[in-house]
Amino acid sequence: MILDQPIKKWFVTKQGKDSNFKSFMKSISWRIVGTLDTMVISFFVTGQLVMAISIGSIEVVTKIILYYFHERAWESATKIEKDEPKKEFA
Repeated sequence: MILDQPIKKWFVTKQGKDSNFKSFMKSISWRIVGTLDTMVISFFVTGQLVMAISIGSIEVVTKIILYYFHERAWESATKIEKDEPKKEFA
């Protein structure tokens, strides 16, 4: 694929780690799925479409922000330090 490598540069850093942009895009796509789920559940619980949409519209913003910071914390916690010896597998 001709566009594979240029597009990959948007999502992975030179060290092979997920980029901030990739974390942000993952949080957006996951929130779309999560918000639809929240709206469906809210509709079944309340029986009111307007209430379900209101609940979904509030939680989509807060959970995008929370997921982004969660993703960055995981990336930071799992990064390899420069001075840390690399493990080799036989």
